[in-house]
Amino acid sequence: MRFVIGVLFLIHGVAHLVGFVVPWRIATLEETPYKTTILNGRVNVGDGGIRAIGVVWLLVALAYMVCAVAVSLELEWWFWLTVAATFLSFDLTIVGWPESRIGVAVNVLIVVVLIGTALGWLTVM
Repeated sequence: MRFVIGVLFLIHGVAHLVGFVVPWRIATLEETPYKTTILNGRVNVGDGGIRAIGVVWLLVALAYMVCAVAVSLELEWWFWLTVAATFLSFDLTIVGWPESRIGVAVNVLIVVVLIGTALGWLTVM
């Protein structure tokens, strides 16, 4: 089970990279165009602001990748790092809405895993 969850975390982390590469203009993606607005176009943060938010996307991507390794290696601290990464990920999906709407569903799935683990319903290790 821990490897399945690790793969979920890894894929989610890779998906977060889109939030970094587009604002930094490392990649051009048709389905996620470059823009300087957040909150569904309501707030314009400018080029510097969107790059700063892009750095947060990168940090969360890296956090999920570390979570993937930690849960796979049965390191006990994976749980709390995943909680923190998931809270930040939810924040980013709100900021990046509507392009990030799929991330909301994945975050809900991760929360279910976390709750199941905390309550002992799901044995990860």
